[in-house]
Amino acid sequence: LNTNTKFHSMYTLKVFPQRLYFKQPAGTSRGTYTTRDVWYIHLTSKEFPGRVGIGECAPLPNLSTELTANYHVLLEQICNEVAYRGHIDKNWLQAYPSILFGLETAFKHFKNNSYRLFDTPFSKGKKGIATNGLIWMNSQEQMIQQIDDKIDHGFRCIKIKIGAINFEEELSLLKHIRSKYSAQQIQIRVDANGAFKPEEALKKLKQLAEFDIHSIEQPIAAKQWAAMSKLIAKSPIPIALDEELIGVNELYLKQTVLDALKPAYIILKPSLHGGFSGCDEWIEEAKSRNIGWWATSALESNIGLNAIAQWTASHHNTLPQGLGTGGLFINNMQMPLTMSKSNLWYKE
Repeated sequence: LNTNTKFHSMYTLKVFPQRLYFKQPAGTSRGTYTTRDVWYIHLTSKEFPGRVGIGECAPLPNLSTELTANYHVLLEQICNEVAYRGHIDKNWLQAYPSILFGLETAFKHFKNNSYRLFDTPFSKGKKGIATNGLIWMNSQEQMIQQIDDKIDHGFRCIKIKIGAINFEEELSLLKHIRSKYSAQQIQIRVDANGAFKPEEALKKLKQLAEFDIHSIEQPIAAKQWAAMSKLIAKSPIPIALDEELIGVNELYLKQTVLDALKPAYIILKPSLHGGFSGCDEWIEEAKSRNIGWWATSALESNIGLNAIAQWTASHHNTLPQGLGTGGLFINNMQMPLTMSKSNLWYKE
């Protein structure tokens, strides 16, 4: 970092760490979360007294490439440099997606002087965003309870995290849904988080396909291009890439991944996939190849969730989005976000 660069800037950027506490343990195939560490960026200016821009930096353990023991120091150094420059250099920050996302959010919040970051029907409270109901990993009985609760609350798209409990039990969960609801009534997405071994993946996908699955996210671990390419070509279920996109920051690499693997969908998380600007690039490249996409949060607080929702709404994507996780924390930030049935709304 060139911290000796002398730029005149009207901005001051400060970093505030925050530990979030889950209302209940959040189980994934990578482990169970009970707490979540995030960092809030506060942007102020002497030229606009009383105005503030707030952004959230929320790198995920074991996933975010920039998360190290010195993340807080790195974040403060980058914020100091951005304050000197007076603007965000997106190319310089490509390798730090969670930091870029936090800075982009803070500057948009400051500029608009509102949590309405984009001018859309969603930000005006006129239109909600369709979301999927997320089912966390747990015992079979508790997962069935989660599924029934989500459907009772009006969700028509259910996303189930698989890969942690016995596969036969996971199949029985799907059988439970399909015994009550057809694919026309309830859409099922599954997310393996890379839990399947390449040699067993196709067999498992064929078993899952019996339950009219909409799509599966990241069936095998990332960076196994030969195996993933073959799996996508043969899979009876459309495959969506998620972890596969992490660390793929340059435009030519994004093009290479999409051309080599040819997924049906990509899943975009601004905190992991390049902030607003990086995800915009992914969307443009996906559209040109007839690849679908949807956005999802990465366990951010309501600050990050609102930013992702505002950005998602600006793209007018009609597929159910993965934006329902902002209510997971006991000590969440208050935001004008509310769920009504399966839709997320912004109501000031």
